[in-house]
Amino acid sequence: MRLTDILKPQNIKIPLQATAKTDAIRELVDLLATNGEVADPKKVLDSVLDREATRTTGIGNGLAIPHGKCTGTDHLVMAIGRPATPIDFQAIDGRPVTIIWLLTSPPDKTGPHIHALARISRLMTMEKFRQALNQAKTNQEIFDIIANQENLLAKGES
Repeated sequence: MRLTDILKPQNIKIPLQATAKTDAIRELVDLLATNGEVADPKKVLDSVLDREATRTTGIGNGLAIPHGKCTGTDHLVMAIGRPATPIDFQAIDGRPVTIIWLLTSPPDKTGPHIHALARISRLMTMEKFRQALNQAKTNQEIFDIIANQENLLAKGES
């Protein structure tokens, strides 16, 4: 699975206007809704916020991956946001978040959902990759950085 097969440049937003976790999640869900990616943005938002309430998706290194499964979409979709100022996500390392990857999928698409979460986590362990995402100036630049890194992984490089 390649994240760039799921992610679209128009579903990347920098900077996010939000300054709080819930607002950032809402802003990314709204972006997906505006771009016709989700049928029921309220269901998507509720599922992501419900998941977030069970345990933070701030996994460290400035990364959060809020996600949820619901009938608000019929396929796996994702959005990326980079807030104008880092956001407190109650991350496990206590550091604020600078990159937010939001995923949502229908309840019967657990496999692709888990694969996408694992792929994001793997990419985000790479310091140079994280730095490049944090320095990108446009949504297309973020998309291209992800595509480049995925191409390197496919060739067995990193």
